[in-house]
Order: sequence, then structure tokens, then C-alpha cells
Amino acid sequence: MAIRVGFWLGARAIVALLIEQKFGIDLGVTSVGSLLAKLQLTPQKPLQRAYQRDPEAIALWQDQTYPALARQAKRDGAQILFWDGSGFRADTVQGKTWGLRGQTPIVYRPGQRPSISAASAVGPRGEFWFCTYVGGLNGELFVALLGQLMHRRKKPVRLILDNLPAHKTRLVRDYVESTEGKLSLHCLPGYAPELNPDEWVWSHLKRTGTARRPLQQGEKLAGWIDP
Repeated sequence: MAIRVGFWLGARAIVALLIEQKFGIDLGVTSVGSLLAKLQLTPQKPLQRAYQRDPEAIALWQDQTYPALARQAKRDGAQILFWDGSGFRADTVQGKTWGLRGQTPIVYRPGQRPSISAASAVGPRGEFWFCTYVGGLNGELFVALLGQLMHRRKKPVRLILDNLPAHKTRLVRDYVESTEGKLSLHCLPGYAPELNPDEWVWSHLKRTGTARRPLQQGEKLAGWIDP
């Protein structure tokens, strides 16, 4: 069972301070560490959750909305896809490497900060589609990307996506209606990225892409992104 942390984070010294304030017992950090170990409490990086989340809406999606959508898609012979977008910068270096103590390694990267946007759609059975584009997403561009996604696609598509404003414009609604049922959009509950498996695509790429090997001279982001 996950523990909800409702106070500021810290190390053993903070736990010792809390024990002193609450129980009047003064413990050193070593004793606190031993006590925490006996209680099977370990230092962990907490999962991050937006306080605007609606647990009831999330539970409804998991227990009723998505199962019903999956059943209907199966009856219609439709394909379910999850959609997500992300952005990348060429100068992002987040990885670590080894070096002699006191001699910090140097990683050469582009001096400029070129960026590129990307979007993808992934299915429950491993189906995958992606594209790249420049700039932010708006309704007109989203319609163009949906056109690419649907090009030569024989099965109807039930596309699950987040509540980005660009996904809800009149242009988008008109395009979806023009497909005469071949495409439908279904929004996830707000602030619940863990419900979208496509989030893992860009999370993986950011951890293993330019974060590990920056672009070299002459390379372009558009050619580098290849999930």
C-alpha cells in the first residue's frame, strides 16, 4: 500500500527532529536509521501526483469506462490506441558517468538549443506509430497529425488521449465527425498520466537518448528520434 506524504521530505535528521518534537526523545541519526530499518522503512523517491487529481474519476475510468470501451471496440472490430506527445532539446544531458575524484568529466554538446516535438500512438498489443513536428501543438496541426495517423488505416480507431486544449477544438471535432465513425477520441481523467502507456515511450527515450549521448556535430534531432 502506498504511503501518502503530507509533509516536507528529508533524511534521518528530520525524522529525529520529528521524534523529539512529538515524544520528547532525543535520538541520533544512527539510532533513527536503526529504528527505521526495524520498522521496514527504507529511503525511497516518492511518486509524484498532482493534487488536482480526481481519484473517483480515475477509479471510474479503470473499472468501468475503459473496460466498456474495450468491449465496444472489440464488437466494432476497432483498434484502441493511446496518444501522447513530448518535446526534446538537443542540449539535455541528464545521465551520469565515471571519473576520477575531483576531476569532473566534460561532455561536449551543441551550444545552441534546438528543439523538436514528437507524438506517438501505442496499442495494447504493441502497435506503434509516431511522428515529429516543429513548434507547439494547436488544433490545425493536430488535425494534420490525425490525418497521418489514419492514412490507409482499414480498421476504425478509438484514440485515447489527455485533455490538452488542442485536442478539443472545433477543427478537431469537425475532422472526427468527417471520418463517419472511423475515428473517435476518448479523454483520460485529468492529471493521471499513469493511465496512458504511451507516456513510457517518451520517458524511455528521454532517459536513453540525448540524456546518454548528446547530439554530435552535424546531427539533427529529427533524425535522432526513432523509438
